[in-house]
Amino acid sequence: MSGKDLSNTSRTNWTALEAMDDEGIDYSDIPPLTEEFFEKAILRIPASQAQHLVQIEPDVLKWFRDQSGEYRALINSVLRRYIEERGEQPAL
Repeated sequence: MSGKDLSNTSRTNWTALEAMDDEGIDYSDIPPLTEEFFEKAILRIPASQAQHLVQIEPDVLKWFRDQSGEYRALINSVLRRYIEERGEQPAL
C-alpha cells in the first residue's frame, strides 16, 4: 500500500450507513452461503491474533526463546512429542 492510498478520503456516507437498519441493506449481489461453502471453508487467523490463542507464562516463553532462534518450532516439537508419548496422534 502506498502513502497515496492512505491519504485518500472515504466517500462513504457514514451517517447514512449508521442510520440504516438491517432491512435496508441490499444483499442481492451476494450469493447465499451454503453447507458446501462451510464444509470447504478454512479458518485463517492472522498471526498477530493467533499468538493470543495459547497463553504461555513469560518465564516459560523466555526459556524457549533462550534455547533457539526457532523457539516456536521448538515449542511445537515439545508439544508434539508429549502427544506422541501418550500414544496419540494430533488431530487435524
